[in-house]
Amino acid sequence: MNAAHGIVTVDTGFQRPQFDAAYLIVEAGRAAFVDCGTQHSIPALLAALAGQGLTPASVDWLILTHVHLDHAGGAGALMRQLPNATLAVHPRGAPHMVDPARLVAGATAVYGEDEIARSYGEIVPIAAERVRVVEDGDTIDLAGRALQCLDTPGHARHHLCVWDARSRGWFTGDTFGLSYREFDNADGAPFVIPTSSPVQFEPEPLKASIRALLARDPQAMYLTHYGRVGDVARLADELIVQIDAMVALARAADGHADRHARLVAALTALYTERAFAHGSRPDAAQVQELLAIDIELNAQGLAVWLDRGG
Repeated sequence: MNAAHGIVTVDTGFQRPQFDAAYLIVEAGRAAFVDCGTQHSIPALLAALAGQGLTPASVDWLILTHVHLDHAGGAGALMRQLPNATLAVHPRGAPHMVDPARLVAGATAVYGEDEIARSYGEIVPIAAERVRVVEDGDTIDLAGRALQCLDTPGHARHHLCVWDARSRGWFTGDTFGLSYREFDNADGAPFVIPTSSPVQFEPEPLKASIRALLARDPQAMYLTHYGRVGDVARLADELIVQIDAMVALARAADGHADRHARLVAALTALYTERAFAHGSRPDAAQVQELLAIDIELNAQGLAVWLDRGG
């Protein structure tokens, strides 16, 4: 766990080690979580609190970047453990936290009932009076530390990112893509790919959101998948180039009976080529294994975007 600037990276344990992060921000003896993983992540989150000498009563905020279940599935169960916390969430996400039935149904349609039960556990509703809707530009006060929320569509229409001036960093959820530590090159430089998972991927808004994050001249991005990364200008350029490439691949596959298989193959080739060009350490088989879930979801998301008239 890294506590620079009072920020602790918590591995939620979802899927595999260093795949899914939540963040604990500590300020003057008070705390906020940014994202929380699943119901199964709660022990790790509470252990992170204890590691900072804090108790569940010290937490004032649980801030969700968006309500996809790998980020927010455990929110209701975690809030039951945090007596003084308020949930902060995008206006489009708030209804799904109060009544998660549609959220669960949508995720079940993507992953299947068995996977939902195995990976996410029970999705618990949150009382409306404990939910604060945060609009674009709203600031959350953590013991005098300002955390500003920015509406960042593209990955999802219910997505926000959180600016922390203290660290000059953004908590980016999925807006700034995926950067797994296995793909860092020999110099420690990170590799990144976009995430177009279903069902609200929109390439032009996503590129605009990435540029909006860059406009603050950040020193770091705190990604859910996974961890803190620097070199943000280069990574932003990489993301935008790849978003355009993914759109071109999707359009080339559209109209074919085997569209999904074509998309999976094309995305696999794209990411493998770019990982090798970056000097990432995994070989081709390892790249495909490490990115298998993301390639499948990106292909599904691109297909949904095409079917909406993309």
